Amino acid sequence: MARDAIAIVLGRAGSKGVPGKNLAPVAGKPCAQWTIEHALASERVGRVLVSSDSPELLALATSLGAHAHARSPELATDSARVDDAAREALHAARDGGLATDAPVVILYANVPVRPPALTDRALALLGESGCDSVQSYARVGKHHPWWTARLDEGGRVAPWEGEVLNHGVFRRQDLPPAFVPDGGVIALTQRALVLEIAGVGAGPHAFFGLDRRGIETREGEVIDIDTPTDLLVADAVLRAHAGGASRADR
Repeated sequence: MARDAIAIVLGRAGSKGVPGKNLAPVAGKPCAQWTIEHALASERVGRVLVSSDSPELLALATSLGAHAHARSPELATDSARVDDAAREALHAARDGGLATDAPVVILYANVPVRPPALTDRALALLGESGCDSVQSYARVGKHHPWWTARLDEGGRVAPWEGEVLNHGVFRRQDLPPAFVPDGGVIALTQRALVLEIAGVGAGPHAFFGLDRRGIETREGEVIDIDTPTDLLVADAVLRAHAGGASRADR
């Protein structure tokens, strides 16, 4: 199996929701270390490049055996787009000799919990299908769009859309399958990332291309750190995983 893909790990120094979250301790390691180690362990990734404006995160990347890319200040703001930061890192990798047909994986540094084989699954589908991009999705549970409602100032409840509240469905198991991106992985071709796919409309998701595929993750398999509670949950999950692995080795 060729290890020709490049993994671009994105992690800014700043964060409004959880300040310094990419370096916050999670189960004994800086949060971003879990993502870097995940990328390094991939059977299909041959190069791991960490893009950040944080000197501490870049130093961590180097110490773990990844390549460090100092992100431009204008791409390190909370309004900067993910694809712009990824493209900058990709161009740096190309200048360093990366083949233009090598697949790309975008991984967020603030996702310490993801299945070990998630990146390889996404890259496998990308290669086998010939699609432009593959993203991981989690199945929606009780927050299903059919159960979304409106509340007016008087507390009166109305359907978010249509005329029937909850679409007439009141058991979760009767809801049709619905999925949301979970932040676990994005695999894509370089042509998609650099916006060379013909017929793609402008917009923040243009870098996904036209043929967009998805892989499903199970509940709790991916934890994206957006709140302090997410940090606590991720810490508990990873410690539980480590405890289970230790018992299995006895």
